[in-house]
Amino acid sequence: MTPDQYCQDKAAASGSSFYYSFLFLPPERRQAITALYAFCREIDDVVDECDDPQLARTKLAWWRIELARMYEGNPTHPVTQALQTASQRFSLPQEQLNEIIDGMEMDLTQSRYLDFTALSLYCYRVASVVGLLAAEIFGYEDRHTLKYAHDLGMAFQLTNIIRDVGEDARRGRLYLPIEDLQRFNVKAADILAGRYVDGFRELMEFQIQRAEQYYQQAMANLPAQDRKAQRPGLVMAAIYRTLLTEIRADGCRVLDRRTALTPLRKFWIAWKTWLTA
Repeated sequence: MTPDQYCQDKAAASGSSFYYSFLFLPPERRQAITALYAFCREIDDVVDECDDPQLARTKLAWWRIELARMYEGNPTHPVTQALQTASQRFSLPQEQLNEIIDGMEMDLTQSRYLDFTALSLYCYRVASVVGLLAAEIFGYEDRHTLKYAHDLGMAFQLTNIIRDVGEDARRGRLYLPIEDLQRFNVKAADILAGRYVDGFRELMEFQIQRAEQYYQQAMANLPAQDRKAQRPGLVMAAIYRTLLTEIRADGCRVLDRRTALTPLRKFWIAWKTWLTA
């Protein structure tokens, strides 16, 4: 199996909306974004699949060393072998790839966020940085596109948090800021126990509105001349905003279920958005 095939299989197996967003890219850009996505999956899997935090830290430290080897020209893992090609072709900064690891590592030490400012750092590291790297791969002429990429990454991560409240709670994690819970008189213990209480739906509506604000900011910051190049992000935004609509229509029942779109629906949204963006 080639490094590129390994990354392709990793991306396809995840079933992520990201996979559908870069189906229509030219081969070189598709190879690069697939390698970047596979890298993010590998790092995320370390945190999600290791019950021992120390073992997870050791594995993340290995990935930092592996990134250094990649930039020295000697990667050993299929993902970094594929990512090396992408990095050379699109000048992806090593510091930003390390920042993604920094973000994932936060999950080993922090399972609560007091306010949105604290959560924003996490979202920046695990999502906005990915958006900035993706913008380099897709290409742009106007540097305002980087602001778009930053805000879109924030919107995507906030959407993930909304969708996964129940799943994260069962892992003992709560990404909804404590200040927001207090504002709507919702206790962390109720969320962790999967109990719907008065104020929960209003709490989730507030989170959805915040995510929508970032989507709107992102679209406002995308220069017209870069819109075509950045179509994969627009595809992803269309899929994720549809997901938010479904969550809202379902009464924000995110504690006991995980709202998802079918692969066929994702493909249809991707195709339609790609043609009209």
